[in-house]
Amino acid sequence: MQTNTPSYGSSTVNPRTELSAKEDLPATAPGQLRVIKRNGAVVNYDESKIVVAITKAYLAEEGGTAAASARVRETVAKQAAQISTIFKRRMPSGGSIHIEEIQDQVELALMRTGEHKVARAYVLYRAEHTRLREQQRSQEQPSESTIQVTYPDGTQAPLDTQRLQTVIDEACAGLEGVSAGAIYQETLKNLYPGVKLEDVRTSAVMTARTMVEQDPNYTYVTARLLLDTLRSEALTFLGVTDSATQSEMNYRYPSVLKPYIEKGVELGLLSPHLLEYDLEVLGEALKAERDTQFTYLGLQTLYDRYFIHSNGVRFELPQIFYMRVAMGLASNEEDREARAIEFYNLISSFDYMVSTPQLFNSGTLRPQLSSCFLTTVPDDLHGIYSAIKDNAMLSKWAGGLGNDWTPVRALGAHIQGTNGQSQGIVPFLKVVNDTAVAVNQGGKRKGAVCAYLETWHLDIEEFLELRKNTGDDRRRTHDMNTANWIPDLFMKRVFEDGEWTLFSPNNVPDLHDLHGLAFERAYEEYERRAAAGEIEVYKTVRAKDLWRKMLSMLFETGHPWVTFKDSCNVRSPQQHVGTIHSSNLCTEITLNTNAEEIAVCNLGSVNLVNHVTDTGLDQVKLEKTIKTAVRMLDNVIDINYYSVPQAKNSNLKHRPVGMGVMGFQDALYIQRIPYGSDHAVKFADESMEVISYHAIQASTDLAEERGTYESYKGSLWDQGILPIDSLKMLQETRGEKYLEADFTTTQDWDALRQRIASTGMRNSNVLAIAPTATIANITGVSQSIEPTYQNLYVKSNLSGEFTVVNPYLIRDLKAMNLWDPVMVNDLKYYDGSVQQIDRIPQELKDLYATAFEVEPRWLVDAAARRQKWIDQAQSLNLYIAGANGKKLDITYRMAWLRGLKTTYYLRSLAATSTEKSTVSGSKLNAVSSTPEPAAVPQACSIDDPDCEACQ
Repeated sequence: MQTNTPSYGSSTVNPRTELSAKEDLPATAPGQLRVIKRNGAVVNYDESKIVVAITKAYLAEEGGTAAASARVRETVAKQAAQISTIFKRRMPSGGSIHIEEIQDQVELALMRTGEHKVARAYVLYRAEHTRLREQQRSQEQPSESTIQVTYPDGTQAPLDTQRLQTVIDEACAGLEGVSAGAIYQETLKNLYPGVKLEDVRTSAVMTARTMVEQDPNYTYVTARLLLDTLRSEALTFLGVTDSATQSEMNYRYPSVLKPYIEKGVELGLLSPHLLEYDLEVLGEALKAERDTQFTYLGLQTLYDRYFIHSNGVRFELPQIFYMRVAMGLASNEEDREARAIEFYNLISSFDYMVSTPQLFNSGTLRPQLSSCFLTTVPDDLHGIYSAIKDNAMLSKWAGGLGNDWTPVRALGAHIQGTNGQSQGIVPFLKVVNDTAVAVNQGGKRKGAVCAYLETWHLDIEEFLELRKNTGDDRRRTHDMNTANWIPDLFMKRVFEDGEWTLFSPNNVPDLHDLHGLAFERAYEEYERRAAAGEIEVYKTVRAKDLWRKMLSMLFETGHPWVTFKDSCNVRSPQQHVGTIHSSNLCTEITLNTNAEEIAVCNLGSVNLVNHVTDTGLDQVKLEKTIKTAVRMLDNVIDINYYSVPQAKNSNLKHRPVGMGVMGFQDALYIQRIPYGSDHAVKFADESMEVISYHAIQASTDLAEERGTYESYKGSLWDQGILPIDSLKMLQETRGEKYLEADFTTTQDWDALRQRIASTGMRNSNVLAIAPTATIANITGVSQSIEPTYQNLYVKSNLSGEFTVVNPYLIRDLKAMNLWDPVMVNDLKYYDGSVQQIDRIPQELKDLYATAFEVEPRWLVDAAARRQKWIDQAQSLNLYIAGANGKKLDITYRMAWLRGLKTTYYLRSLAATSTEKSTVSGSKLNAVSSTPEPAAVPQACSIDDPDCEACQ
């Protein structure tokens, strides 16, 4: 039954609209900026109003005649345009700006152009009007009991202040350093007689949001206030009630699950098989208190991108959302209810999180739950366009793609069928690029693909330039990713300053499927034949020159990424049934591909934060988590919707999964370990060994229960060769000179080998560390194995802008009585870095060094220690401050020497930092808005021998 009792939270409101555009605001185009006024109303951004404001400042200082001069008019127009550019650069996808920040930028613009007197007049004008507003507010502010709220039907009633206070008190419950009273009073200040119901919520959310800088716990307060809107929207749509406080959800949740499932099935959004569950049992298992563990970024991300909706109305709530996912993953279990509750408890507690496709699609009519797909493109026209079609179908259902293009013949190679010459791979890659743009995964996220090419391919030099912003645009792919697939022999030639020969694959057909010593023998024989004139289409280059061009393009464009063919193949458990020809979109998946098999991987990540204390890993809890997680991942393979038959064939035959980790940086903070230290490298080693041990053990348990995977016989597992043993195989293949590895162990691997010998393995591959960008945001922890980007910044994504503050740093600064407004300003000024703030002790500077302040060797060393335990690979971003040719050369050579299988993005820091906004004034918007770091071109090319930066 719906109640008609007036309360401030009783209407159905879209929180995305609530935070960005009011009902009376006209529809806006993508990328539109909006302005939040002081009364909470939101209007479209209008540059002309900035022109008027600046002109008034000139009038106040210089008088009418001077202010009307051509010089002033031109200056004002230029200043207003610069301010608009700053906001558009910060929020390329659009977003909301507080009016105070616009005024801050006006002050800065006047100061930068040397108009100090005009700037002073403007500052005085602002101060006087602030005083007048406060005076007027104190005189005219209605009492709490007289504030009238306007409901959606136009009726008015007094504001239910008691309920407002309850919601705010619940939002602050259990959190240190936050003030319910301050939020309540500030919320009331922004209200006025006849205020719309949704504006009351807006005021509360925006008030808490602006306080995140004061204490990181305000992000939880903001999320909990936002939950009040989400509850109203969902519960009203389901016809259960029109509002509920957080405490009331303890009895509301059990009764909501059934109408939610019924409504989802009725609308064709959920699979009818979910109705077969005992929904009363599952409803009673929902834990309402887990709603309170979200950060603002996490909850807003879930709302915007994950919750099921109908006509723009989201009718999922967080705990129902996680139960829906768990039900979908447990649908083939014998005791479905017990397993669904087990899965729900794991993901809703944030101990482990499934990947985005599972969150999107579990329990739906099209349960496409796999994250990554790897394909090999054949060397014929029908096969090439068939592969592009497969890309489109896989991308449609939220899959990231990795394409192996090495088999396709090079530019100038002979085509027997037409007696013509090949145009090479580049024209086809242009089509792949445009297909990725066109098929954008149902509007949920952008389509994404990465093309891989082996270093001996004759088109490699043009392949390296695909992402350049200059040259023939018909031979550029600005929207797709590229990666080098580098054999060990090439790296040896680089170290030895040898020559390197480029071939067209139709003349050297077996190189594609060979690796290790067999590849080296075949390659050298082809070089001999080419030198003897037996092969016509080839080219010889200096290996170091090609290597330098690889690094130069990586530095300039961020592509192609550097990945290593032989490390992947020599250590592959499945080398008895094929070859790994590429990695995936994020370089962590290493699986075989061929004409009949599109490799598929299913991902999830253990949250290290919930499995570590200040004394180290909680191994008992970790083992329990991993056992359930691997079971969930194995279930995905059978439940999954396959949009192309080759993917189903491969996945059912080999059953690979990729369990990874996230929150590595947070785990270091908890243990007081600096990222750039031997202690951190040791923790990376020991934690990954424990995770690997229990993941492999979990797969053997499943093999005992469900049987081994089809192609198990002859695998490295079958031979008793585990990841640590395959590292020794790589050393034997390369020679000790070219592998610097640590073989220390702490677990009882002999016992596990015996266990595998008796039961086998359920999965061909078990481990892979994915980037976890979005699911880490949802769970509120650091991404994957990444170091902290900045300790204070504004993060921009599809859900808007969010102030991100390092809670561990703030906790320590508070303990030392160092957290004050001056410290906040210092962190803003230094772009979130603590290194130049004198009053912070060195111990904290070491612990809270940011990504570009950690030497790249520590990233590589930690990754190498993890890699020895991982049967697949890891998404490893490399951060290099002041990048130049020498630094890149050393870092990527080190990555190969340490036995890494792949690397991901190169993040290089520009010589000049991003433009700073004011360090005072508007609390939220005073932080510099900084996008995710990217490869930043410098003033020179790294292959310029005359550049001092390259020496």
